[in-house]
This record gives sequence, structure tokens and C-alpha cells, in this order.
Amino acid sequence: MNVAAVIVTYDSEEFLPACLDAAARYCTSVVVIDNGSADRSVEIARNRAGVRVIANWENRGFAGGVNQGFRETDAPLVLVLNPDAILQGPLDPLIEACAQPRTGAAAGLLVGEDGHPQLGFSVRRLPSAWALLFEVLGVNRLWPSNPVNRRYRCLDLDLTTPQTVEQPAGAFLLIRRDVWESLGGFDERFHPVWFEDVDFAKRLLAAGHLTEYRPTVTAVHRGGHSVGKIGSAHKHLYWYGNLLKFASKHFRPWTVRLLGGAVIAGCFFRAVAGLIQGPPGAHHGYGKVVRFAATYLLYGCTAGRIGEETRQTEGR
Repeated sequence: MNVAAVIVTYDSEEFLPACLDAAARYCTSVVVIDNGSADRSVEIARNRAGVRVIANWENRGFAGGVNQGFRETDAPLVLVLNPDAILQGPLDPLIEACAQPRTGAAAGLLVGEDGHPQLGFSVRRLPSAWALLFEVLGVNRLWPSNPVNRRYRCLDLDLTTPQTVEQPAGAFLLIRRDVWESLGGFDERFHPVWFEDVDFAKRLLAAGHLTEYRPTVTAVHRGGHSVGKIGSAHKHLYWYGNLLKFASKHFRPWTVRLLGGAVIAGCFFRAVAGLIQGPPGAHHGYGKVVRFAATYLLYGCTAGRIGEETRQTEGR
């Protein structure tokens, strides 16, 4: 089966060589979409035989890069792979899962550099309003074993067992091209990162497709290398902003307003904590998030357009 790997890079030179070598070993073709890296990512990818490289002049975001990668290949199966993820073996179990008529995507197990499964990240359930409420208020950080968080992060699942799941990480996900096309691809409004894979998983399930999980297919995953290069002020704005955007797409108006208020409250407590015990600048950026969240508190689901304009203006 023809399988193309699509790898979206952003200042990924440290991890890219190992990722490309493994992807070339287990995939039919490899496409690298670079989102305006300032390091040697493009040079490294272009020096690999058989790797197709598209170098963007700007950061089109993870969703935009994935969609661009899909359009650069006609493979019936596309493996979305982070540049800090290294395949550890053949993809056959994922390919076989995607051969089932109802299966739209399949995922393997992400493990850390220590070989341990990345519990709470590799596979999750789709977030409920309660799960997002606990996230923005910091409950999950202060009480990680609470029932809502255990369910959301699938801490109750046996990850050694093949099964149907709701939301695997977008860092390592095999997607059927026909399903991607029918869903209109990833939603590029989730820019530059966060919640685009959650939104895709939710739309995939709502369209009647299943996502299968096969733990015998693994990838070693470093995690967070590109996100770590985003300044704290922009990081807060992107994460909270995309969380509220996800809520406005999939939840009821009163829930969106509740989450908007919870984001404001959570930002207040985090800003105070940052001033007291965090590193210098830990509290920066929360003012912009509060102004952004206020539109959702006031306007609910109709705040998307207003909030998008605010985020684009203040996130520059």
C-alpha cells in the first residue's frame, strides 16, 4: 500500500535527520512542509534523497502545513508525523486497520525517549465541557487524578490492547485520503497550533468514521520542540484562543460563555502565581487572553469572528 509521510517542520533541525531516516524506511514517500524555519531544517530535508520539500516563507500553522502536504501527494494513506517522532517499525497494523470500511484513521503508540508510553498524550477521549473547564481552571494540574481528567486523558485504558479510540495525538496519525477530503481537511483557523487535531478527530467521529489504535506500532517522541520556541505571551494566546474556538464550534452557547468566564478566572490565578513564584515573565500575555476570552463570555458561539480578529491583531 502506498503510504506518504507528511512532516510539518518549524526549526526542527535537531530531530529531523532521525525522523526522515525512519520515515523513508517505512513509508513509500516523504513530504516535508517547512513553516518558515530559521535553522537548517530545509537544508537537511533537501539533502535526503527522495524527500519532497516545500519551504513556506511564513508559518502557515500545523493544520495549514498538513493540508498542504496532503495536496502534494496522491497517496491513498497519509501518515501525519511530527519531526520529533521516530518510527520504530513497519506500519502494517495501521494500514490493515484503515482497510476496514468504517475506519477513517489509525494511530500507534507514542513512547518517550525512556521507552515508556506517553500516557495522557498518545491517546485521549474527546474533551467534554467539564474537561476543558478543569483544564483552564488548573484543576487537572493541582489534582491530576480527578475522575474527569482520568477519563479525558484515558488513564483508565489499557494501552497494550488494540481498540477503537476517539482522539489520538496528531503527532503520529495515519489518515485515509478519501476521509480527509470528505471532511475538508484540517481546519486552518486553529493557527498556528493546538486543537486542530482534536477538531479533526471530533469531525471524523461525527461523520461516522472510526479511529483505530494499534500499540504494536510505536514511535519515539520527544514532544514540544516547536511549541517551546513560541514566546510565553503568544503561547497563552494561541492555546486559550484555540480552546475557545474549538468550544464555539462544538458546544452550546451557554457552555462557551461558561468557558470564556473560566478562562478569565484561570488567567487571573495563573498570573498571580507567576508573579509570586514563577520565572520572570511567567505572567506575561494573560491580559491579551482575558480580552480575547471576554468576547466569548459576552457573545458565546458568535464570538468566533470577533475573537479571530483580536487574536490575529494581538498575536503578531
